[in-house]
Amino acid sequence: MSEDRNTLRIALIGFGEVGRRFADDMLGHPALALSTYDILREHGAKRSGYERAASERKVEARESARAACDGAHLVVSAVTAANTEKVAAEAADFLKSGQIFFDINSAAPGTKQRASAHLEKAGADYVEGAVMAPVKKPGIRVPILAGGKRAEETAERLNALGFNIKAISPEIGHASATKLCRSIIIKGLEALLVDCAKASAHAGVQENVFASLHETFPPIDWRALAEDMKERVATHGIRRSEEMREAGEMLSDFGFDPELALAVANAQARGAKPRG
Repeated sequence: MSEDRNTLRIALIGFGEVGRRFADDMLGHPALALSTYDILREHGAKRSGYERAASERKVEARESARAACDGAHLVVSAVTAANTEKVAAEAADFLKSGQIFFDINSAAPGTKQRASAHLEKAGADYVEGAVMAPVKKPGIRVPILAGGKRAEETAERLNALGFNIKAISPEIGHASATKLCRSIIIKGLEALLVDCAKASAHAGVQENVFASLHETFPPIDWRALAEDMKERVATHGIRRSEEMREAGEMLSDFGFDPELALAVANAQARGAKPRG
């Protein structure tokens, strides 16, 4: 990566939908250098597609997470909820004092607090991020809440690139709790509507069901919403399922029953298209 002291160096750990969308929006930004590592590199059939996607966005695909993060000012972790702590723990082995690890994965407050503890031992700084809406359309303008001692600094540096980050607390856990409490409604509604549409179509009563729902909640186009949420679950159900298991963990940590959140997690997984 460039050694220019005026260049902001960002490493993207995870180069799936979110990492690529962010890279698209940062493409061509002056005084910025991007590197990445994704486990897709270790899968022969997927490696060339991953490396091509990085090259098209002028992102340097490195041979390891360690190499991608070498010299980076900011490390953005955009993996899956299930891998949140694992990736942070691995990063703690090579990140150095002064580097910021910005974790935007949809994980429970407890998961992020454990992830933060790994980085603190290494002397690096952990900032949690909570992405509050789907990334596909807004890209880096998607609302993100941030928490941690360097949350305000992280927001300032990334907002200068076009991000939409709001620092809400110096403590780890507030941003992720906000995200997952919201997810109970959003992911739960998705699962409910998918089952409602399927069952009502099977019974031949869908028109009456949607008409009744419209009478109760007139601003909502229930048919269109059901189709939209069916597509969301089919495309992102596995990732959403992991997120809802994190919501279940959060509820358990709070002393509440996680059964509903876990049922939503199972429904999201059932509705997902098989991975190719």
